[in-house]
Amino acid sequence: MPARKPTFILSFDFDGTLVHPESDPVFHPRLGQMIQHLRNQGAAWVINTGRSLPQTLQGLAQYGIFMEPDYIIAMECDIHKPGLFSKWTDFGPWNKQARKAHTRFVKDHQPSLNTIREMVETQTQAQFLMGEYGELGIVGSTDEEMDVICSFIDTHVKKFPDIGYNRNGIYLRFAHSGYSKGTALSELARLLGLNASHCFAAGDNLNDLSMLNPRHARMIATPGNGLPAVKTHVQNHGGFIASRTASEGMIEALSHFFGGAQA
Repeated sequence: MPARKPTFILSFDFDGTLVHPESDPVFHPRLGQMIQHLRNQGAAWVINTGRSLPQTLQGLAQYGIFMEPDYIIAMECDIHKPGLFSKWTDFGPWNKQARKAHTRFVKDHQPSLNTIREMVETQTQAQFLMGEYGELGIVGSTDEEMDVICSFIDTHVKKFPDIGYNRNGIYLRFAHSGYSKGTALSELARLLGLNASHCFAAGDNLNDLSMLNPRHARMIATPGNGLPAVKTHVQNHGGFIASRTASEGMIEALSHFFGGAQA
C-alpha cells in the first residue's frame, strides 16, 4: 500500500495493455519510470485483470516487472492489497460480498444457465466449462462463434439484468453484473476516499469495457492494439486512443493525461 494516502488511481489491464509478448520490449522500462514518478506524486498503481492473483504475480515476474503494484484487482473483480512479507490479502469486504453474490447468481439463474449451456453444446463447437469453485465459462472455437453465443446470452440478460459475463476474445466467464472491473475500481476508489474523477483506466479488450466508463474512470485510454470495438467505445466517451502498442501506447496515454510525467 502506498506510504501516503493516494490522491488518484492508475488502473491498467495486464495482458495487451501493460505487456504484449509480441512487442519488443514486452514492457517498456520508460512506462515503469513514469508510473513510479506518478506514484511519488500520489498515484496508486493498480493492475485490473482477468488473471487470478497467482497468475498476475507470475506474469509480473515473467516479464521482469519488479515494481510491486499498490493493489491488484484479479479475476475481473477481487480487490487485493499487499500485506506483510508481500502476502496479498482481501482489501475490504468487497471480495466476500462478490463471492456470495456469485453463489446466489448461479442458484437464481440456473434455468437460464442451463438453457445457455444446451445452446452451446448442441448448436456450436464451443465448450461450456464448470470449475470446482462454482466458476462458469465458455471457450469458443472462433470469435464469430462467440459473437453468436453472446447474442444468445444477451436475450437472457434483457430479462435478468444481473446476468453478467466478461469476454476476452473466444473466452467468456459468467459473473454477477454488479461485480466487474469497473465496479471493483469504483469500490477501490471509495475505500481510498476517491471517486471516478480521480481514476485513470486503460485496457484493450472487451472485458475492459466496464472500467473504461466515466462512471468508474473519467480518464480512459486504449493502446494501439485495442480492439476496434474498444477504440470506438473510448472515442465515444472522450478518451485517448494511443498509436503505439501496449506499454508504449500507455506511455502516450500517461503523457496525454498527466503532461509527460517526467521522472
